[in-house]
Amino acid sequence: MTYQALHASDLAIPDGFILGAATAAYQIEGAASEDGRGPSIWDTFSHTAGTTAGGATGDVAADHYHHVTADLDLMAALHLDVYRFSISWSRVIPDGEGAVNPAGLAFYSDLIDGLLERGISPVVTLNHWDLPQTLEDKYGGWRGRETAYAFERYAELVGAALGDRVAIWSTHNEPWNNSFAGYGHGVFAPGITRHEDALKAAHHLNLAHGLAVSALRKTITKPDAKVSIVLNIFRVEPETPADEEAARRFDAVANRVFTGPVLEGAYPADLLEDTRHFTDWAFVLPGDEAICHQPIDLLGVNYYEVMHIRARNDFNPALEQAGGTEFPGSERVELFRPDGFARTAMGWTVEPRGLEDHLVALSAQYPDLPIMVMENGAAFEDEVTEVGGLPAVMDPDRTQFLIDHVTATLRARERGARIDGYLVWSLLDNFEWAAGYGPRFGIIRVDYDTLRRTPKLSAHWFAELCQTRNVPALEAKVIV
Repeated sequence: MTYQALHASDLAIPDGFILGAATAAYQIEGAASEDGRGPSIWDTFSHTAGTTAGGATGDVAADHYHHVTADLDLMAALHLDVYRFSISWSRVIPDGEGAVNPAGLAFYSDLIDGLLERGISPVVTLNHWDLPQTLEDKYGGWRGRETAYAFERYAELVGAALGDRVAIWSTHNEPWNNSFAGYGHGVFAPGITRHEDALKAAHHLNLAHGLAVSALRKTITKPDAKVSIVLNIFRVEPETPADEEAARRFDAVANRVFTGPVLEGAYPADLLEDTRHFTDWAFVLPGDEAICHQPIDLLGVNYYEVMHIRARNDFNPALEQAGGTEFPGSERVELFRPDGFARTAMGWTVEPRGLEDHLVALSAQYPDLPIMVMENGAAFEDEVTEVGGLPAVMDPDRTQFLIDHVTATLRARERGARIDGYLVWSLLDNFEWAAGYGPRFGIIRVDYDTLRRTPKLSAHWFAELCQTRNVPALEAKVIV
C-alpha cells in the first residue's frame, strides 16, 4: 500500500524546541486493583451504569502497566525528546493521604529510569483527574478545602522521590474538566451537577496548584527542572460583535477562573459578579489568592478546537437560577460549530489557524512566561490493513492534522510567540473517558482484544519529524 503526499513544508524545528507525546494514567495504565493501587473517582464513575459509552472502564485500558518496557521501546523508536505522563495518585497513596504504596512509587521511578536510559526526558503531571475515591468520600473531593492540602502532601512526597530526574512538573491537567465537567455538568467523574460545587472545585484546584508548586520547589533537586500547570485555555471567538458579551461571560468562567488567580493573583471581578446567583465565594479565604499565585516556569496549553460563541436567544432566568447545566452562565451562552471546517471523529472542528492565533495572543498576554503545547491531537478513523503479512494502520486525516498544527505552532513562533515545544495527544489509543473506547487519538494503535501495538502512519510521520527536525512531506511510500 502506498500513500501519496498531502503537504510539503520548508519549516525547520528550531534549536531547543521540544517534541514529544503525552498520555494520562487512568487512560492507559490498567492494573486498576493491582499492586496496592486504591480506587479513584474514575474507577467509581466508570463502574456506575450509564456514565460511559458501552459501560467502558479503565480496568485494563491499554495495559501500559504490564507493557511498559515495550511502550518505552516504541517511544525510543519515535525519537521523542520528552514523554509526558501522569501519576495515579491512588497508586502511590491509595487513600490520598496517609500510607504510601511502595510498589506504586517504584512503578513510576522505574518508568522514569527507563525513559532516561533511552534519552527521553520525563514530563510529569500530578493530577490528570483521577482523584483518590477516599478523598471524595471523606472531604467531598475538590469541593473540600482539605483535598488541596492532601494534594500538597502528595506533591511533596512525589517531588522528594522523583525530583532528581524529572525535567518538567505540572500540577494539574485541565482543571476545567475536573471542576466544571465533574462537579457542575456531571459528565465526568465524580458526576456532580451543581454550579456552586463546580466553582468550589475550581478554587480548591487553584489553591492546590499553589500549595503544590511551593511543595515541589522545596523537594525537587534537579537543578534545571521546571514547574508548570497545564490549562485548556480556550480560544474564544464571538460570531458577531453582538455576541461579544456572551464571549466575555464564557471567557470568565472557562479561562479566567484559572488564569486570574494562578497567573495574575486574583479572581476577575466580572466572574464574581456573573456567578453571584450561584455562590457568595465564601470558600475563598483571605490569603488564598496569594497562595494560588505562585511563580511558575512554564505554561502548558492544550488545544483541540476553537470555541465559537453566540448569545442564546432563549435565555430563561429560572433555568439560570436552578443551575445544573454545563457551566454557570451557559443559559446565556451558546457554543456552536460553524460549517466550512473539517470535523474529527468527535465532531470537533479542525482549525489550525486558531492554534496559531491563540498562541500568539497568549504569549502577548503573558510575555515573560514560556508556553508549551502540552496536548494537541485528534480522533479519526483508522484504516487497518496488512503489508507483507504485517499489520499496518493508515490514518491520513490524523497525519494531516498533525502537519497543520505543528506548522501552526511554528508559525506562531515566527510571529513572536514564546513557544518552547509541542506534544502530540496521544502516544497510544486509550480509554477516552466518558466516550469509552470508540474514539482513537493515538499515533500508535492498540488492539483492545490482543493489546498489540501498531504504529500508525502518523507515528511514522512524527518519528521523521523528531529525527530530521524538519516538518516532513508525506511522500508516497510503504508504511509497515
